[in-house]
Amino acid sequence: MHNIWLIAKREYTERIRTKAFLIATILIPVLMGGGIFGVAAIASRSKTTSHIAVLASTAQPAQDLKKELENGKDSSMTVDLLPAAASHAALDKEMENKQLDGYLVITAATAVGRRPTFDFKPRSTADMATSEALEGALHTVLTRESLQSRGLSAAETAALMEPVTVNIIEKNGEHGDSKTSFYVAYVLFLLMYMVVLLYGMNVARSIIEEKTSRVFEVLLATITPDELLTGKILGVGAVGLTQVGIWMITAGLLAARMGATSGVSLSVTQAVFFVVYFTLGYALYSAVAAALGAMTNSEQELQQLNMFLMMPLFLCMGMLVPIVTNPNSMLSRIVSQIPFCAPLLMDLRISISMPQPWEIALSIVLILITIYAVLWISSRIYRVGILMYGKKPNLPEILRWLKYS
Repeated sequence: MHNIWLIAKREYTERIRTKAFLIATILIPVLMGGGIFGVAAIASRSKTTSHIAVLASTAQPAQDLKKELENGKDSSMTVDLLPAAASHAALDKEMENKQLDGYLVITAATAVGRRPTFDFKPRSTADMATSEALEGALHTVLTRESLQSRGLSAAETAALMEPVTVNIIEKNGEHGDSKTSFYVAYVLFLLMYMVVLLYGMNVARSIIEEKTSRVFEVLLATITPDELLTGKILGVGAVGLTQVGIWMITAGLLAARMGATSGVSLSVTQAVFFVVYFTLGYALYSAVAAALGAMTNSEQELQQLNMFLMMPLFLCMGMLVPIVTNPNSMLSRIVSQIPFCAPLLMDLRISISMPQPWEIALSIVLILITIYAVLWISSRIYRVGILMYGKKPNLPEILRWLKYS
């Protein structure tokens, strides 16, 4: 145990004294939080400013549509009203010259009670913002016209069309913001994603560095490979926990100071489970990374094996939207129990909608079992691989290493 402590202390002190640790501790949450909230703020205030033409045989619907598109909630477009007989070829030419972003053709209904037909030709079929703005504006205009045709006044129609505000009430009885709560959960997810990957790979890089400098040959004269592996995982993991601890304390202080006015809050439950699942996720991925580092001799070789670490993390990223949309669906419950995905996905579910206690307990048990199995395999690969130089071992060789006592 003394040797493990010495190795862990060496790994910890070497990394925590570096400028890279200080820079990462400050910049990672600042850049991620600023980027996410900044993009969200820009997106909430951005409006499409496309220039389109509207071809219609009747003036009133076209006028209403023009007003809605030019002064709508999500659009600030420029709209030219043209007669239905306007030349399509001339409009196509304007789009080729980038003078026009598209044109909408409104064909009158062929029967009473039927809606007109709307055909939109955009300059770019990937311009989803303009298409969505058109759909929203047309729905508003048609609904307003339908209400007025039934005898409602303009004031009554405006009152019915007024947007509805839903007040979010938190458990403590205070008003909350679902968007802000989602952003907090999303930031925690990305922080864990980056930190687990970063410090897991640091274990592999540390092994490669010492293999290159042949420091192992000296260390193994006094300690066992298992002690060396354990010390490295504990030392590098302690650096990650230190960084996470700084972030949690800072976030708690900011939430306490600004929460009342900004609506940003980080609960104790979120902070505790974040640390728990970060520790479990780090232990799992660093054990895999240690085996990869022992099997390779350079950073280039390690990059080729990164997929073993990245594939489960990519799955977690791909499941982000389904879990946020429906955190208690069967799919969300299943993937959040997969040991390599549970640290990120179960913590995300906890931040969004607290799962059943047995689900949390089961995920932790499954992760612990997987950590034990991975450490057992990694330690056997590690004790042989750290002294292997030259070519990368193939699969039969690695399987033979697992049989060594």
